[in-house]
Amino acid sequence: MSSENNSEKVEDIDIVRIMDMIPHRYPFLMIDKVTEVVANESAIGLKNVSINEPYFQGHFPGHPVMPGVLIVEAMAQTSGVLVIQTMGAESEGKLVYFMSVDKARFRKPVMPGDTLMIKVTKLQNRGPVWKFQGEARVGDTLMAEATFAAMIVDNK
Repeated sequence: MSSENNSEKVEDIDIVRIMDMIPHRYPFLMIDKVTEVVANESAIGLKNVSINEPYFQGHFPGHPVMPGVLIVEAMAQTSGVLVIQTMGAESEGKLVYFMSVDKARFRKPVMPGDTLMIKVTKLQNRGPVWKFQGEARVGDTLMAEATFAAMIVDNK
């Protein structure tokens, strides 16, 4: 049974539960916690950016900056949790494939020590295709934003 019209609010989804919901794993799991999900509407994810992230070895030596594409990936993973929470337990573990990324803007660099707050808002969905607006902030500062679409598919 789908709960797509449900706007139930859920708080504090931990990393273990996130890994039940989406198939991503280290080193490609880009969110550490989801602090809020309003089913069929929005979600807020957190990423604690650490110097231990493998991409900092090469991006960039002596000046570590989180790659913008990985910030957008964190938005997509937060969206995946929103979709699974909206659709219900039968959808856990499904894959979320990017279809498009539009209007991506990277305002300021994200550095080790930052806590990235990712807010995604559902713009629309039709069947397995969902469209979102995402913002990534450190404190009150907008670091990146994008509009993106994804398709939900079975992981088989």
